[in-house]
Amino acid sequence: MGQTKERTSVAVIGAGPGGLAAAMLLSAKGYEVNVFEKQPVVGGRSGQLQLGDYRFDRGATFLMMPQILEELFAAAGRSLYEEVEMKELTPLYALNFGDVTFTPSRDVEATSAQIAKLFPGNEEGYRRFMADEEDKFERVMPLLRRPFQTPGDYMKKDVLRALPRLHAADTVYNRLSRYFTDERLRLSFTFQAKYLGMSPWECPGTFTILSFIEHKYGLYHPTGGVNQVFTAMARVIEQLGGNIHTSCGVKQILTKNRKATGVLLENGEQIEADHIFINADFGTAMTQLFEPGLLRKYTPQKLEKKRYSLSTAMLYLGVDGPIDLPHHSVYFADEYRRNVDEITKHKICSADPSLYVHNPSVIDPTLAPAGKSSLYTLMPVPNLTGSTDWVKQRESMQELMMNRLQKIPALSNLSSRIEEAMFFTPLDWQNELDVYKGATFNLAHNLGQMMAMRPHNRFEEVDHVWLVGGGTHPGSGLPTIFESAQISVKLLEEEESRQRSKKQHVSRPSRSGRTV
Repeated sequence: MGQTKERTSVAVIGAGPGGLAAAMLLSAKGYEVNVFEKQPVVGGRSGQLQLGDYRFDRGATFLMMPQILEELFAAAGRSLYEEVEMKELTPLYALNFGDVTFTPSRDVEATSAQIAKLFPGNEEGYRRFMADEEDKFERVMPLLRRPFQTPGDYMKKDVLRALPRLHAADTVYNRLSRYFTDERLRLSFTFQAKYLGMSPWECPGTFTILSFIEHKYGLYHPTGGVNQVFTAMARVIEQLGGNIHTSCGVKQILTKNRKATGVLLENGEQIEADHIFINADFGTAMTQLFEPGLLRKYTPQKLEKKRYSLSTAMLYLGVDGPIDLPHHSVYFADEYRRNVDEITKHKICSADPSLYVHNPSVIDPTLAPAGKSSLYTLMPVPNLTGSTDWVKQRESMQELMMNRLQKIPALSNLSSRIEEAMFFTPLDWQNELDVYKGATFNLAHNLGQMMAMRPHNRFEEVDHVWLVGGGTHPGSGLPTIFESAQISVKLLEEEESRQRSKKQHVSRPSRSGRTV
């Protein structure tokens, strides 16, 4: 871990998606990069989980907008598709409403025909939605690719152009109600607000672009799971001369005169660095990585008052035999609005929950022994600001999930087929993966926590510190996390360029022969 004076050194805290993306870009640009990851594997909350002979994605289970990821790999002189085998998912998913199952795809004609059959009269609304959102997407996307750090950033041309289509004062559900009359179809295009850990009845209308992105650009499964993308990033970083240190946590960021100078590792070693990239969970980083009393804007008291995403209860199951379900499915609660309100407003767990079921073994034989299946189930639940006692109610909540799963015909005898199992709660997200309040999707995306109101990519409180990940601009979700890495790396390069120019100016001889 020795330092080389000829190169600018960067310490990256956390080998999650944002940290790895930043480290890959920095390594390709010639920086001396050391990534410190507390867990034994890379990927953060999207890393690989192994139970016996079964392997799972711990978090994210598909990729959206792979073109952003390909751009990252290309910047490092690599190709995503040469590093990772990718399979497009067709249909996108199976959305289950009692006796009705909707299976949309990127094929506009086929999806329109299915809507006409299942939800008569709504097919024209679908076409209008796709056309309107394409215009919106083209206007909004530039805002996700640059920093927002001052009020002046709102006055730039790209913001003024996007403003009529932002719909930030509206909600995702209200926007979709303009296109669809059938409640089930509205939910089919609004449930993606859960990707941000929010209710579609509260999530800003800007984020209707999430469902558009899925329908326009598709969803993809990397062979071996999404975690393989992060394994590939780590491999590229090391090929480019960077270093990945797993099972090596950071205890504190070292500072002098409010400028970062390096990191203190949990093993007691001190590592000097010119710059620090924080990819740790934002709330956890602010409360644990700085000397107490140093921060002013992000004190523990102020962090408590911020809004955080919902959480998730996870059930990872190694199952004997194949499972007759698609790659991923959503099973909506009979009273979905009530289910969402209970989680987000009242912060209690629902007796009738919605479930997301991931069955990657149906297309990927690498995740389980031959003829068997790795099954992943996610149940949205309140974060740890809710009233659920996850120690006392752990068994009952796991039983609730199992009972709900076994109501699915293809899983009716599931309990008798389980060979490996792990139940993971919001408390586990906090205690084992350092997720503040167990809020799986980080800070919420309400108006007061978006763009310039979100923690800045260039950290405001300590110089030479940069943020990447879901807790900074542009926000949660893998595509935006990758964008955060590109933004922060570009800001660092710009600062380095300014510093070089300043030094050159100071050392340039004046006409009188004196150095100025």
